[in-house]
Amino acid sequence: MRSILRSRRPKVFQDGPGKPLDRNAKFRIQTFARAWTAKHRQPGQHRGPLTRAAFEVLQALLWGFHNAHTGRCFPGYEAIATRAKCARSTVHVTIKVLESAGILTWVNRIVRVKKRELDLFGRPVWRWRILRTSNAYVFNDPISALAQPNSSKSENRSGTQNQESYRSSLPHTVRASLDNS
Repeated sequence: MRSILRSRRPKVFQDGPGKPLDRNAKFRIQTFARAWTAKHRQPGQHRGPLTRAAFEVLQALLWGFHNAHTGRCFPGYEAIATRAKCARSTVHVTIKVLESAGILTWVNRIVRVKKRELDLFGRPVWRWRILRTSNAYVFNDPISALAQPNSSKSENRSGTQNQESYRSSLPHTVRASLDNS
């Protein structure tokens, strides 16, 4: 019953979403993870919900696999486990905990492969198979979440609706003079 109520994770055919992060953003994410685990520590827990292995998995993802310029990060569990020096099952559990903490999220990356198979009558046919390759991870920068307050009560943009179309219809020389003034 639980699997019915859970929402399905999106699947993408390309590299997946990416968010470029500079060095400071990566440090903010690590600091947020430490603060989150300190805030959610239960009595009797030594470190909190994020264990040492969780921080090593996070560090491996941020510093080992995340491309700072493109924002792409899609290693497999085995590669993460090797870099973080832990078990594959630990990576699986840790990524779920990191998502519940709001530190990262992911989508399933899939590819379409054409395979030659036999049909019911034994004749060779080509069939398309969809295979999951890996996950594409996206990190949530705590500063960008604070910079975009969602306290607006209206989804409508400010200004007139035809303001942009009017500006683009002006000749180039008029637009340039408006920009300089």
